[in-house]
Amino acid sequence: MRYPSPLLLPALLVSVVLSAGACSAEEFKSIFDGRTLDGWKALDMSYWSVRDGAITGQSTPEHPCTSNQFLVWQGGDVSDFEVKLKFRVTGNGCNSGVQFRSKIRPDGLAVGYQADIYQSGPYLGGVCDEMHSRKGPELLTGNGQRTVIDASGKRTATDLGTKATMKPSGEWNDYHITAKGRHITLRINGELCSELIDEEEGHSDLEGILGLQLRSGQPMTVQFKDIFLKQLSD
Repeated sequence: MRYPSPLLLPALLVSVVLSAGACSAEEFKSIFDGRTLDGWKALDMSYWSVRDGAITGQSTPEHPCTSNQFLVWQGGDVSDFEVKLKFRVTGNGCNSGVQFRSKIRPDGLAVGYQADIYQSGPYLGGVCDEMHSRKGPELLTGNGQRTVIDASGKRTATDLGTKATMKPSGEWNDYHITAKGRHITLRINGELCSELIDEEEGHSDLEGILGLQLRSGQPMTVQFKDIFLKQLSD
């Protein structure tokens, strides 16, 4: 067997690393074309548009949002997955979120997990349980926490040692959501901000829709772009 020259080994190693990275990146698929809302739908589309190359949800004094609105990806349910996207938001406490493994009710409201967006505090980067009726509060694990919920619904929280912070108004933030089995992790701007292991019987959701939220209340604008999904397998 003829072996490569030692001088060629660094170049070969770089080639292997780059090829592996390219294969990994290809597993993420874009689910927003940056121009239209093709493949996305809400019960009331009047709140949603594409602006600045981003999905934009907006409420105004002339067109108030009195009930939470959800724009749902039409590519099917997600179960084990990763999502990476960018977001920015102004107004209404910067209150929004990414809904996942959820169900949409006939009235357009979502029931299930939400990767929360808020101006600061425990809700920023926390996992909420939108509209579910549980023994505890809707915030399942807060910013900077790892929470385990046992079969009976008992919650045990520990400190992660890292927390999410929002970038200054007008700048884009990165959200990275991973859900595999009953284990969920959220990262904002590269920081691990919450982790959830949800074993509660009758409440943990393993499959459902993926959607974006416009929160009811004061006028606001929320934008999402560069949305990439990777479906995970065993």
